[in-house]
Amino acid sequence: MESVAHSIGLSAVMIWTLVKVLVVFGFVMSIGSLWTWVERRGSAMLQDRIGPNRALLFGRWQLLGLPQLVADGIKFFFKEDQVPPHATKRLYWIAPMLAFVPALIGFAVIPFGRSFTYQGALYHLSILEPGNGMGMLYPLAIGAVAVYGILVAAWSSNNKWAILGGMRASAQMVSYEISMGLAVLAIFMRVGGYDPGEIIREQVTTGWFFWRQPFGFLVFFICMFAETNRLPFDFAEGESEIVAGFHTEFGSMKFALLALSEYAHMITASALLATMYFGGWAVPFMPVAPVLLTILFFLIKLLFFMWIFVWVRWTLPRFRYDQLMFMGWKVLLPISMANLILNAWLMARGH
Repeated sequence: MESVAHSIGLSAVMIWTLVKVLVVFGFVMSIGSLWTWVERRGSAMLQDRIGPNRALLFGRWQLLGLPQLVADGIKFFFKEDQVPPHATKRLYWIAPMLAFVPALIGFAVIPFGRSFTYQGALYHLSILEPGNGMGMLYPLAIGAVAVYGILVAAWSSNNKWAILGGMRASAQMVSYEISMGLAVLAIFMRVGGYDPGEIIREQVTTGWFFWRQPFGFLVFFICMFAETNRLPFDFAEGESEIVAGFHTEFGSMKFALLALSEYAHMITASALLATMYFGGWAVPFMPVAPVLLTILFFLIKLLFFMWIFVWVRWTLPRFRYDQLMFMGWKVLLPISMANLILNAWLMARGH
């Protein structure tokens, strides 16, 4: 009887994990696709244009340009998939997946709602259970690995513009990664750990880290634009300088995967900002909120930061490459080190 009960409990855990995987990955894929429409409509709003309005559903319904998503999907799916004769074919085929998979799985440890109890069992709203030993180090490590997908795409294309984009991506990662790590380390030091649940509970008790570590937030926020290869730091693509950068030679569904990986990175970056600096799923002034309300507030924070990514892209011009290097090493690094030392000093004084 004990073995039967154990097997039933194990199967329930597996089913719950499978449900979370399908929901989270389905959400990331859906929002990533939808955000291509938000990008177009948002840029049109900011530039006083109309935006996508030609594609019609069943030839009659405009629906604010949403049918353009369907048209793009059909176009990418049926577009001729050509492999350049000079490409390293095996690496060329797997490069889009190397870029897309890390972007997709980086969300795995982030709790998108409060844990709850049902029929005596505790359920956590994150794919990987708390206390797995990785915590918030996991998405940071996965984000660093994602640059290999860009490098493989660039190298396998055997195109000078693509290789320039790949080398830019690797060099810019080195320039901002240390500053970003020091900013996050200040939070880990304050919390006494790097579990996302502990970080959220600390903010419920003592306030958001956005107010308590504004300089750390500023450094992390800027680094997220470089992490996701978004303007003003999209040097890996740099359309006006190096054609299309690392995906110059990619088309059809390969290009769609590379583009979708950028939006998946945006989702994970927005979730990280919401979790580490804005209380994650916590509802302001409600220490214990209903589960559905915590999920709703997490979504609001996540979508807000995703809109900030769009807003900044269509507002600021691209930096020069040397300006990013200067900012990474001579501006962000000193600020993040000062933030870490300041928080260590305040903790030593009991604040």
